[in-house]
Order: sequence, then structure tokens, then C-alpha cells
Amino acid sequence: MPALDTLFKRWTRALLLLFLLVLLYVVVSDRFAPLTTEGRVQGQVVQLATEVSGSVTSVEVENNQRVTAGQLLFTLDDRRYRLAVTQAEIALQQAREQQQALQAQIRAAEAQLSRAQVGYEHAHKEYVRTRKMGEHQLVSQSVLDQSRTAYLGAEAERDMARQQLQTLKAQWGDGTTSAVEMALNTLNQAKLNLSYTQIHAPENGVVSNLQLITGSYANAHQPLLSFVPENSLWITADFREKALALVDSHSRALVAYDALPGEVFPLTLDSRDMGVAQAQQTANGALSSIQVSNRWVRDSQRVRVNLNSDDLLPQQLFIGSRASVVLYPGESPLWRPLAQMQIALISHLHFIY
Repeated sequence: MPALDTLFKRWTRALLLLFLLVLLYVVVSDRFAPLTTEGRVQGQVVQLATEVSGSVTSVEVENNQRVTAGQLLFTLDDRRYRLAVTQAEIALQQAREQQQALQAQIRAAEAQLSRAQVGYEHAHKEYVRTRKMGEHQLVSQSVLDQSRTAYLGAEAERDMARQQLQTLKAQWGDGTTSAVEMALNTLNQAKLNLSYTQIHAPENGVVSNLQLITGSYANAHQPLLSFVPENSLWITADFREKALALVDSHSRALVAYDALPGEVFPLTLDSRDMGVAQAQQTANGALSSIQVSNRWVRDSQRVRVNLNSDDLLPQQLFIGSRASVVLYPGESPLWRPLAQMQIALISHLHFIY
């Protein structure tokens, strides 16, 4: 019995010592090599919508299919948009014909002005001669009045022809009429609307949440499918605020994905979010809202850290995949193997669980 008591005491002391060492390691590692299981794979998601409305005439892809930039996804009924293009082309042709007619009127007005100018100059010379002869009493006052009336009439006719020419040139503008410019703009808009009836992939990626079938009606600006660009995934990890006190730009990271238990991958630290939603202030005219907690030990605030991979992420991952992440000082030869040990242990535990 004394031997059993001695053995029990030795085991108790050993377990107590082990517990204290583990507790000390947890406290210290939380400062130098923090670990979190609150990691997720994030990604950019583009909601594709049409710029015009119409019935879907064909769907060229399947849900979750990988596509390349410019690949046709689906098409809309383009008949009324083709008719709009034809109508705009006809309107443009009519505007150009009117422009040609206006150009002919301008040439006619220029000729009329030239003739009026010649008539004015002739009437002016006749009036000058008649007035000189009148000064010497060689012509009657009646002849002088007739010459002056003819001169003033020629001057008025010249001014009228000049004004008419200026009016026509104002309609002509800088080489084209406003009617032609408006018709050309209408044609370009009609062609643009026609191009919107074919929806293409903006870049390489994956089509997701595709719920279109032939015959569906697509409303303009209403999202119809989700598009995930290729290589747009990154990892976010939520660490306790106190655990990030020593994290800087030289820190490195290791990640273990729930989808790939037993495998560990390196990551690079990209950025840290500058705030959380709970502390966001909204200028709504109301007084501050104070959050009160009666707990003696309150929960630690978590801060989001963004991380990138130098290599492509494994194909087994998707947006929302869970992950565990550990950070460690990049220049420390001690904490890298310890961080590797931590994340490997977590990875194997996730494999078992």
C-alpha cells in the first residue's frame, strides 16, 4: 500500500507539472504563435444581370461549370432589338438626306447672296453717280430719289440673303446637323442594346447558382446567376484581439483546411481589418447605445485577418470552406516548428472529428 501511495503521488505531481507546462505554453503561444479555428475561405462573387429585358432563348452553360473570359453564357430574344437597330438606321438615312438637302440650300443661299451683293454694288455706284449729278443740278430730284430707293432695296436684299445663309449654316453646325447626330446616337444605343442580348463571362471563373432555363423572362438589372472569378479566393481568420499584439508584416501563417485533414499549407499575411461591425457608428441623430454585460469575464473581441496563398488553392475548396490558422514570427527559428506542431495537431483532430 505505501508503494501504491507513493506511485499515485508521483503520477499526481507529474500530471500537475504537465498541466502547468501546457498552461504556460498556451498562455505564451497565444502571444507569439496564436491559433484560431475560426477561419474561412472567402471569394469574390459577381452577380451577373442583363442590361435589357427579354425572354431567354438559350442557355449555353451548366451550373458550376468553369468558363473562360468572353464565353457565351446565355442569350435573350433579340428580335425587337434588331428591329430597333433597323429603325434607327432608317432614321439616320433620312437625317442624312435632310442634311444633303440643307447643304444644297446653303449653296443656293450662297449664290443668292453673291447675286444680291452684285446688285447692291451696282445700285450703290448708280446712286453715287446720280447724287453727284444732282449736286450739279444735272438730274431731277425724282431721279435721285429713285436711285436712292433702288440702292436701299439692294442693300436690304443683300442683308436678307446674308441672314438666310447664316440661318442655314447654323443648322449645318460643325459639318453635320443635330438631327444626324441624334439619329447616330440613337443607332449606337440600339446596337448597344442588341449586344446586351448576349451575356458573356467577364473573365475566367465558375458559374454558380444558375437557375435559368429556356423560356425564362429576364428583367433588366435583376441578378440571374452568380459568377466566381478564377483565383479570387483568399482566407480570413478571426483571432482574439490580444493575440494579435505582436503580429506584424514579418509574421507568417500556416493553415489546415477541414476539407483536407492532415495537410498543412503556408500562407502570407495580407492585412488586418480596421474594425468590427459592433463598433460601427451610424450618424442617425440618436444618442450612443451602450452595451452592458453582467458577466465577470467577458468574451474577447475577435479581429479579422486576411491571408493569401502564394500557390493556387486546392480545388477541393469552395467559398465558405472552414480552416484553422496559426501565426508565428517569420524570423524565429523556435516558433515555426512549434506552430507547425500546433496546426498539425489541429488538422489531425479535425480528421478524427
